[in-house]
Order: sequence, then structure tokens, then C-alpha cells
Amino acid sequence: MAAEDNGYSAGAVAFAFLAGAVIGAGAALLLAPQSGAETRKLLRNYAEKAEEEALEKAKEARVALDKAIEQGKQFVNEKKTVLTAAFEAGKEAMKKGSV
Repeated sequence: MAAEDNGYSAGAVAFAFLAGAVIGAGAALLLAPQSGAETRKLLRNYAEKAEEEALEKAKEARVALDKAIEQGKQFVNEKKTVLTAAFEAGKEAMKKGSV
């Protein structure tokens, strides 16, 4: 049976999964039989870990963005060179045709 397109992107599904995991972990911590201090410590550790992961993903995204921008600049410069050469060839052809 062929896979159906249910209208959800992979990013939306991944975000929903991560959001569910975070909510589930928070609920488990809040409902677990431990002291408030232990729960706060665990929540703080989870928050710190999540912050570190978010910062790492932001760095990775920045590197990917910088790479894409550089590739875009190279593409534009290559096409600019080709167009300039074509324009000059056209000018030369016009000069030769009018002589």
C-alpha cells in the first residue's frame, strides 16, 4: 500500500514528538514521589540540557546558513560571468553586422 500524504511536514511531526516528550517528562517529574527540591533540581538539569542542545542546533543552523549564502554568492558570480561574456559576444556580433 502506498504511503499517503497526510498534510503534515516532517518538521511538524518532529516538533510534535519533541513537544510531547517534554510535556511527558515534565508531567512524570511533577507526579513522581520525590521532594520538591529534588524535582526542581531535575527540572533545572533538564532545562540546562535543553538549552545546551538548542544552542548547539542554533550553531549548526548558522553554519548551514553561512554555507548556503556562500554557495549562492558563488552561483551568482558564475552566472554573472556567463552573462557578461554573452553580452560582450552580442555587442561584437552587432559591430560586425553593422560594418
